[in-house]
Amino acid sequence: MSAVVAPVSRGGIVWLITPAVPGRFEAARSAGADVALLDLEDSVAPDGKDAARAAAIGCLTRAAADASGTTGVLGLRLNAPGTVHGLRDLVAVAASGLRPAVLLVPKVESPRDVELVAKVLHAEDGPPCVWALIETPRAIGHLPDILGARAMAGVVFGAADYAAATGCRRSSRALWYPRSALAAAAAAAGLPAIDSPYFDLDDVDGLRREAQEACALGFAGKGAVHPRQLPLIREAFRPSAQELADARAAVTAADAAAGVTAVGGRMVGPPLVAAARAVTERAGDAPRMSASREVPGV
Repeated sequence: MSAVVAPVSRGGIVWLITPAVPGRFEAARSAGADVALLDLEDSVAPDGKDAARAAAIGCLTRAAADASGTTGVLGLRLNAPGTVHGLRDLVAVAASGLRPAVLLVPKVESPRDVELVAKVLHAEDGPPCVWALIETPRAIGHLPDILGARAMAGVVFGAADYAAATGCRRSSRALWYPRSALAAAAAAAGLPAIDSPYFDLDDVDGLRREAQEACALGFAGKGAVHPRQLPLIREAFRPSAQELADARAAVTAADAAAGVTAVGGRMVGPPLVAAARAVTERAGDAPRMSASREVPGV
């Protein structure tokens, strides 16, 4: 029987991505992120992957045995399933009997990538735990099929690899289309989408702007590569006082009326009320999710 590492019932806003090397685990778990994601892929050199894999499995095993005193969820990013190290990662997780609540699969370009991971881990019938990292033009072109995979829990955008694959700049304007397409497709599938991290640690204004854009596009949250980015990302996803007041007024008016009503001289119908309820959810650090599909988040 598989041991599930820190299962949760909703999504989270901030993901902290950290190399799966000893010494980083406890710091990542105590940083305050909704998900502390141990990375076996890009942040680990080829000659260090075997050691990182063993260390990550050990950390996940300890977390499954004792989650006291910690907040958030401990997740794992595998190497791509089509690589030797990706296959070794899958075998190691399967042999451990663990099923991380968040298992991020990179380079996903078809539903088969997700289904392979779920099958090896015997996760097809349990709560969805596989998150697809969407980072190529081919993946963007196959989003409806990918997001229909049964074990899918959510999606994450990979800006760096997408920019490298297309030759575009890693800028807001250049990446507006794939980010919009991913957020919209995820919403259509009733799944949360997490935006790519912002990699310039010293550009606070750039991080704030990109996090606000991610929220405006409909992303449920955003990745971070350093703990000091966490408060700013969380603040960017929190509605302003005026937004919250307007949303609460719309919800209150809608609850007291049948059908279309007016708030502050503006007509408020069901779509606007639904948007207002989403704002009130975000005020409690709960990301917006479609009610059409209940998924365990991060």
